Amino acid sequence: MTLTVFLTNTFYALALAMNMFVIASGLNLIFGVLRVINFAHGMFYMFGAYIIFTVTKTWGAPFWVGVLASGAGLAVIALVIERFLLRRLYDKEHLMQLLFTFAIVLLMSDAAKMIWGTDQYSVGYPPALRGAVRLGPTIVPQYLVFLCVVGPLLAIAMWLAVDRTRWGRIVRAATQDREMLSALGVNVPAVYAMVFTIGSALAGIGGALAAPRIALAPGMDATIINECFIIVIIGGLGNLWGSFLGALAFGFVVQFGTIFVPNWQDVLPYLLMLAVLLIRPWGLLGRPELSR
Repeated sequence: MTLTVFLTNTFYALALAMNMFVIASGLNLIFGVLRVINFAHGMFYMFGAYIIFTVTKTWGAPFWVGVLASGAGLAVIALVIERFLLRRLYDKEHLMQLLFTFAIVLLMSDAAKMIWGTDQYSVGYPPALRGAVRLGPTIVPQYLVFLCVVGPLLAIAMWLAVDRTRWGRIVRAATQDREMLSALGVNVPAVYAMVFTIGSALAGIGGALAAPRIALAPGMDATIINECFIIVIIGGLGNLWGSFLGALAFGFVVQFGTIFVPNWQDVLPYLLMLAVLLIRPWGLLGRPELSR
């Protein structure tokens, strides 16, 4: 493998990893605070991709308006689901929550087919990022460079929001003892609603950002939810930087696995997850108590 080929695939791996981090960070945020395993997260991602298709191709709006519309649309959907349905299940066992989120998947899947049909769609790159840029000896599409930048910026922004703000302290307190937090006068249901809304909006934005490099079709949610669970399990459930590290591991394993062992490219992420679980059952940056 030449240096040029190696660097090119490295940038492709980074772009995939950072796009996956945007999606997986929302799933990890929801689990870390609400302790809800949101099986419908992949469906939120798919709706985000379909929304940007509608906004850009049908309505003719700019790409970035479509990204914002995807995030806003999923925020509204998530707020309705949390307020009228999910809120009743916080004190229930995880099996009930899983069954509920799976039911949401079935309902939203049928809704997507009713709205967009079963055809495949595509979304073009934004006009400002349709070219390529030379980075050393390699030439990389500008949109992939953009994705490589978005991931770290989002990670830093989320870290600052959770660790350096009053809202973040409230969120961290809600994960430890929501009864005590409520006794101190904090509106815990509102905090939970906001967290679920933000996490779901990240799934929608991640779907919108992924739309230019994939084909939009029914069933795309099933693949992405598996990949998101692999990432958060590798990094550690509920750990932001763990998700970042897990996304990097996933991106490089998938991209370079396609080159070196193409017949095993779909299996390698699962083998990586298995290896991590055997060594650290709570994930690379997770804590032992999160594995219970």
